[in-house]
Amino acid sequence: MAADVIRVAEQDPVKTPNRWLILGLGLAAQTASCAFLYGIPFLVPQMRAAEGLTLAEAGTVVAAPSIGLLFTLIAWGALADRYGERLIMALGLGCSGLLLLYAGLGSHSLTALFVLFLLAGASTASVNAASGRVVMGWFQQSERGVAMGIRQTAQPLGVGVAAVGLPPLADHWGFQGAILLPAGLAIVVSLLVAWLVVDPPRPAKTADAGPKPASPYRKPTLWRLHGASSLLVVPQFAVSAFAPVYLVTVHHWSALSAGWFLGAVQVLGAGGRLVSGYWSDRVGNRLGPMRQLAVASAGAMLLVALGDATWPWLVVLALVLAAVITVSDNGLGFTASAELAGISWAGRAMGAQNTTQNIAASLTPPLLGLVIGDSRYALAFCIAAVFPLLAIALVPVRAERVALSRQSALSHDVKEGALTRKSRD
Repeated sequence: MAADVIRVAEQDPVKTPNRWLILGLGLAAQTASCAFLYGIPFLVPQMRAAEGLTLAEAGTVVAAPSIGLLFTLIAWGALADRYGERLIMALGLGCSGLLLLYAGLGSHSLTALFVLFLLAGASTASVNAASGRVVMGWFQQSERGVAMGIRQTAQPLGVGVAAVGLPPLADHWGFQGAILLPAGLAIVVSLLVAWLVVDPPRPAKTADAGPKPASPYRKPTLWRLHGASSLLVVPQFAVSAFAPVYLVTVHHWSALSAGWFLGAVQVLGAGGRLVSGYWSDRVGNRLGPMRQLAVASAGAMLLVALGDATWPWLVVLALVLAAVITVSDNGLGFTASAELAGISWAGRAMGAQNTTQNIAASLTPPLLGLVIGDSRYALAFCIAAVFPLLAIALVPVRAERVALSRQSALSHDVKEGALTRKSRD
């Protein structure tokens, strides 16, 4: 597995002149995907008016893309491992765009809308693993933290595109007209990906290349990493799901003020992803910073709970800290899962990482909502703080250090062997 990673790294991606363009296209693809996945909730009022849906029916349609995404992430990752990033990213994103285009060009029943959004979500899942593999392949280990941090800013960018673009389009052209925005983005970006993205070099398939890399899931390291990352998602979605309603109902902010406040915090969260990626590059590992962020995440959630019980200014400050800290580990776990899995398994590992995180994300709002009831926010925030505390022990920091040391030794052996062969020739 480690040799697999080293052979690719030996191609020296620094000399590839278009790797930042490739990263930019991966970011654009993920942004287009997120604009659809997280943009549909902005259209619920127009959807209900145009289609005559109840709130429960509209909620079902809103959930469809996430359901499709959940069940296809690992499969798309396996396809990216086998067939390459450019094909899989362009194919999935393009299919998603065409499905959305069809949804926006005609009137459809509730069942048809659900199926279309389900299939579009299943298609756009290809971007998650494929864009991550591009970063892993074209950037050296000492640069991947920042590069993956840039890619991880796609979620707030996608939410921002949806928040700015979809409501005014829906006001003027209706729900179906607004759907053409994420449809157009997906189609245009998929064409650019097919045209300009270059797959990273892969290990040469020769007779003496050795046996096919064994599954990294035979050892507990990746299972522990996925579990820890899922636990760290809980405080993130506790903040994103309940901060708006908390500020409006408990502190009597207007919905507009709460929206602008949380929008600004999204920008800070994107910066947090970049800082944590830079931090991991400087220290030479991902999971040490991830464990420290887990400690900070627990402390931030407890500070939110304390602020709720004491001073309003403290809870606002704590919400800002929590919103930034709780998203800063996302890129670290994603990058580490690919690095620990090796290039032959990176797509599947990143797909599994996203799958477990999406399961935790989907369960967090309804379960914490039961805890909150009418006013028990402090209790819910305290409970959310328990999950990063559990993650602290689960993050496989030592296993990553052992893997990195083995890879370093193997890299040295590969280089020495290459020099020996060159001198003989």
